[in-house]
Amino acid sequence: MTMLSFRVPDDEAAEVQRWADALGVDRSEILRDALHRHLVALGGEHDADAWARVPLDSGERSLSEVADWGPAEDWADWEHAAR
Repeated sequence: MTMLSFRVPDDEAAEVQRWADALGVDRSEILRDALHRHLVALGGEHDADAWARVPLDSGERSLSEVADWGPAEDWADWEHAAR
């Protein structure tokens, strides 16, 4: 793991500390989670570009037909049997 160090405004630092205290976690855990979520969001923003550059092939598109089948069984019957 690599240590990062950066400055934030005092009010944001205080807010992070309040949340850390309220959640019973270290401040660094909140910051690591926030950074991870932000990086995932940034990566997701570029997914559409990747799909446009490299469209699905026929094998990959065939899986979408399977998704339209719906559930393999009617689970509503199981709900009544459990009562």
